[in-house]
Amino acid sequence: MKRFRYARPERLEAALRLLREPGAKALAGGTDLLTELKARTQEPELLVSVQGLQEPGLRGVREDERFVRIGALTTLRELEAHPLVRDKLPILAQAAQTVAMPQIRHVGTVGGNLMQQVRCWYYRHPFVRCWLKGGEECYAEEGLNHRHAIFGTSPCIAVHPSDLAPALIALDAQARVVGPDVEGELALEELYRLPDERSRARTVLGPADLILEILVPKPSEPTRVRGVYLKAMERATWSFAVVSVAARLSFEPGSEGVRARVGDARLVLGGVAGKPWRARDAEAALRGSPLTDEAIERAAEAAVAGAQPRAHNAYKIELTRALVKRALRSLLPP
Repeated sequence: MKRFRYARPERLEAALRLLREPGAKALAGGTDLLTELKARTQEPELLVSVQGLQEPGLRGVREDERFVRIGALTTLRELEAHPLVRDKLPILAQAAQTVAMPQIRHVGTVGGNLMQQVRCWYYRHPFVRCWLKGGEECYAEEGLNHRHAIFGTSPCIAVHPSDLAPALIALDAQARVVGPDVEGELALEELYRLPDERSRARTVLGPADLILEILVPKPSEPTRVRGVYLKAMERATWSFAVVSVAARLSFEPGSEGVRARVGDARLVLGGVAGKPWRARDAEAALRGSPLTDEAIERAAEAAVAGAQPRAHNAYKIELTRALVKRALRSLLPP
């Protein structure tokens, strides 16, 4: 591990000032970043711990008239166990419960989970300079790619690893950000981007920008909204998603003898692209229709339309299709 300086400011202004220094990096729970330091895939000059910040809204879960507000330093364990989250945002509680093992969830933070780096074995190898680390090529394109992307066009085909991100995007969440490059609230979906030749960054945030809080809109008619988060893994614990699905549907009440129809629909996939992947064609296939077997089949086919598998990951197409069907069937109105 390379030597670095360490700072633990108490005021947000001081943290932002320190993060503007060349080679500075923010540190929250550290469950991802510290592994990168040990492997030398990240070699910052300065680590700025945000755990000491005395900033309102950074920790805990609370609600106001419009939002459930989640501090970026809230741990995953707090999130999954919080009664407000379990009652009003069950998709998010389900997603948090699937992250790693309890020891990690007691330390890892919401903000850290949203901002973690890819788990591609080429990126994580200390002696491989892949494209994402400034090299000339993505070795996964012609190498071992059974865990890699089937959607999206990018010189890097590593998939986005967060479990919380698909769930929060399905819930139309926003991030409250402060910093020199991004300031204010933006839709969480807009936080992520596919790396390209103009920028190898995987988010729109600059190096000195910080997520302070996640804002999740409260449904106006919660009894008509149903949602679920499902995750397929290679192992039952301590594993990242091979494919995940966050689904949220609202239903319009049906008259006597007429089945309820889907009003709004959100279907967000994880483990299949370099960012959380919104299956918009599948959403469109569901809107305005009763949630019949035929509608579910149409949505599942639409969810995998346009997939471009590599040599070793074509199985993800069928797995995605099956997981979408399972998710939607679990949302059938009683």
